[in-house]
Amino acid sequence: MYRTHTCGELRISNAGQSVTLAGWVQRVRKMGGMTFIDLRDRYGITQLVADENESKEVKAQVEKLGREYVIQASGVVTERQSKNPKIETGDIEIRLSDIRILNASAVPPFTIEDESDGGEDLRARYRYLDLRRGPLKKALLHRHKMAWEVRNYLSSIGFLEIETPYLIKSTPEGARDFVVPSRMNPGQFYALPQSPQTFKQLLMVAGYDKYFQIVRCFRDEDLRADRQPEFTQIDCEMSFVERDDVLDTFEGLIKSLFKNVLGKEFGEPFPRMSYADAMEYYGSDKPDIRFGMKINDVTAKVQGKNFSVFDSAEYAGAICVPGCAGYTRKQIDELTEWVKRPQVGAKGLIWIRNAKEGIKSSIDKFFTPEELSALAQGMGALPGDLILIMAGGKKKTRTALGALRLEMGNRLGLRKNDVFAPLWVCDFPLLEWDDETGRFYAMHHPFTAPKPEDMDKFFSDKKEDLEQVNANAYDFVLNGTEVGGGSIRIHDAKVQERMFQVLGLTREDADYKFGFIINAFKFGAPPHGGIAFGFDRFCALFDGQETIRDYIAFPKNNNGRDVMLDAPSYIEKEQMDELFIKSTAPAASTAPAASAEEGKN
Repeated sequence: MYRTHTCGELRISNAGQSVTLAGWVQRVRKMGGMTFIDLRDRYGITQLVADENESKEVKAQVEKLGREYVIQASGVVTERQSKNPKIETGDIEIRLSDIRILNASAVPPFTIEDESDGGEDLRARYRYLDLRRGPLKKALLHRHKMAWEVRNYLSSIGFLEIETPYLIKSTPEGARDFVVPSRMNPGQFYALPQSPQTFKQLLMVAGYDKYFQIVRCFRDEDLRADRQPEFTQIDCEMSFVERDDVLDTFEGLIKSLFKNVLGKEFGEPFPRMSYADAMEYYGSDKPDIRFGMKINDVTAKVQGKNFSVFDSAEYAGAICVPGCAGYTRKQIDELTEWVKRPQVGAKGLIWIRNAKEGIKSSIDKFFTPEELSALAQGMGALPGDLILIMAGGKKKTRTALGALRLEMGNRLGLRKNDVFAPLWVCDFPLLEWDDETGRFYAMHHPFTAPKPEDMDKFFSDKKEDLEQVNANAYDFVLNGTEVGGGSIRIHDAKVQERMFQVLGLTREDADYKFGFIINAFKFGAPPHGGIAFGFDRFCALFDGQETIRDYIAFPKNNNGRDVMLDAPSYIEKEQMDELFIKSTAPAASTAPAASAEEGKN
């Protein structure tokens, strides 16, 4: 037996017991004739004490110890003289009677501490060492607890967890697929699933009316803090349901997670907001409703004053920033430069200070103080508030104002990580028109059903009618982040064929790519709908973090590389020949090995 207890288990009630622990040496401290060793495992840290006057054998072994050595240690649990309230075992220590080195360690390239001296790139290269640190252990334990709660809750209300294939048919209508060559079918390729969408719908046709899966998905897309090329979804589908049935079911799941993971109760139903209102008042289809500062349409109020910026604009919108009338000209100029960044894309910023001593504005020469006061009062501004205005095209201006609203929320400390504001956003447009390609694309995916009341417009051949069709779709938004999305699905073969037609697929293309699901719908497909949550993102948000990487054991970097494995990598020419593929890149036998430095963040 390597151990009788873990390094996070012993308490003062264990005093006097003989125990054996095993783990990694966090640090060794010598103080006079005493040596103190912090021994660490997944469960915690326990202090070991070696008295050189008691055992020459123990002393000899202790002298050999270094950081991250793997050891087995036996001794008696005693009460610590100098207690450490920062760790759960801080009331006790182990008086060593025996110690055995199980494996020596090279000096690690960074300190295995909560606050490490290693940079992100270095720690990524030695991810297996980084995973020994407290914050990452905490993150993965948090992820495990959330997965456990998801499975418990959904199983308790009749859902079955069913696995679906990873090697599937490529249907490049959304993000780019990762493809896998088939050795047994020369020139043909599998794709890795971007989601199990078609399979879960086929399970509904098969009669499995409540399905879920915590499933790995793959998308070959550009990355950022909340995206990875491989990620995990809580994937769900139900039969014989309408929209509200789905929302009520998964609102129950989310409330269960809040209660059992965070200890937070939500008694009231989550608010629901239309896509149109989200864009009008927040400039985003994933609004952060932890704070107000809604966008106001002031177009009619500011035009006709001979100010060309307003008079020539399709739209003018404003936000009221509480308590910021005291902003200096330098601060406002800095904000103006901020909104001009390419990520925001505004041309400028107009301001009105609703100060206690009077109203001031960058457009004083075009507006009287009375007109500015009326504008401020119409927005509900109080003395001391700052009004910020943008003008231009409606869609672009609202989006820019939405970004500015979030930035001001950050600056004012209104976006607290321990405050949660869940929201359902519904009634998205079904289709998006792309001028460059001259065709419609599905806003969500091609299996989303139109709202029943828009079905006539859906079968219209007029572009303006199709642009007005709403999807029977919904997103779950938490603190300004889209965590999940779903829809009521098309279950009628004729409606599905019409969708493919609207998306510009010929009958032959549709049959080749999706013939299996069109045919399945001819054999009694039930009405059905579902949702998928981004599990990695869910875990990070619940833990008050923005990046998902700490919640994935072995993540990729911003270039999609695993710098620990040095992947992706070249393969041998023999492998490529066996797979009947050629590459325009240098052959593996002549190409230089990709370094661990390549593709860092």
